Amino acid sequence: MPQPTLVLVHEPEKACFDRLVADGYPAERALEISSYLAQSTDLAPEFGMLAVACETRGLAFTAVELDDAALLLAKADPATTLVWTLTDGIAYFRGGAAPAMARLNGLRTIGADDSLFALCQDKFRSGAVLGALGLPAPPAGLARNGEWLVEPPASSAGWFVKPNRLGAKIGIWPDSRIADLGHALELSRRVFAHYRDDVVVQPYVAGRNVRASFLGLKPETGVEALGVFFVDSGGDFQTMADSMALYGETGQAAKDAGTYAEPELEPVGSRQPAADRKIRAIAQRLIGGLGLRDVFSVDFRVEADDTVHLIEFEVCPGLPCFDFRDYCRREWGMNLADAMAETAANRLRS
Repeated sequence: MPQPTLVLVHEPEKACFDRLVADGYPAERALEISSYLAQSTDLAPEFGMLAVACETRGLAFTAVELDDAALLLAKADPATTLVWTLTDGIAYFRGGAAPAMARLNGLRTIGADDSLFALCQDKFRSGAVLGALGLPAPPAGLARNGEWLVEPPASSAGWFVKPNRLGAKIGIWPDSRIADLGHALELSRRVFAHYRDDVVVQPYVAGRNVRASFLGLKPETGVEALGVFFVDSGGDFQTMADSMALYGETGQAAKDAGTYAEPELEPVGSRQPAADRKIRAIAQRLIGGLGLRDVFSVDFRVEADDTVHLIEFEVCPGLPCFDFRDYCRREWGMNLADAMAETAANRLRS
């Protein structure tokens, strides 16, 4: 009988960078955009550890780059293959094709279905869906190159502007929190010129940044295993420069130069237990109403009075990032490789 196999599909930074440059992006912009895929760069040195962790559980392990995935998945055995998509994307990144290819070939997957891979990469559309589910997501306007497509709601606290289809803080600058909507249109022109993207303009919400991480080590794992932490980076919000200094090749250079500084993590439940309970209830609604499963993360802002604002969710959280590694250690008592291998083994046995 064929050996059960975990297939990890990932899109490398260089493949994305080369494609963007070929499409006419300046090298500097292509480097910024492709930095979103830094988790592929950061996890690649641990593929050997993943293979060993899988082997001890009776599994084979194969890491495949996205451009080679179609051929490999077409030949895979549906009875013994599990596909884990490491990097997502529908616009600048293409990893969202991997769960669709798996479904096309009748293969089981870790994570949400491919419709959510598309939804979470469009902040305006996903915000509309979250609002329709009655979840506390800030309403949003949408602008393209200096023109309103949808005007944002009034806000006495000002607004926050971010690209619609880019993650990892790409296109978020120190002036992304604004006091007048004229500046929002100026930022939309800058984002369009740099990245050819629209911007989402939301009322600014106060509070501390919170990351909720989830890995369903066993199929029956519920929100009791959600890791809910304040993320303190020393500022009100992280910028693109902050993000690039943490991950991938740029982050490694920062480590080598001694300028690398991870944000601090603090359990929300130890300081604001009511907010922690609200976040777990929201996560349960996302699981039941939206279809999140297996592995995901959700970003929040939490005010001192326990008001919770749902900012966005990710179906491909940054597994090798400091916060997810910390979550695996605290919740599951495992390093990342063992946590991934154990999750895969439990799915392939079920």
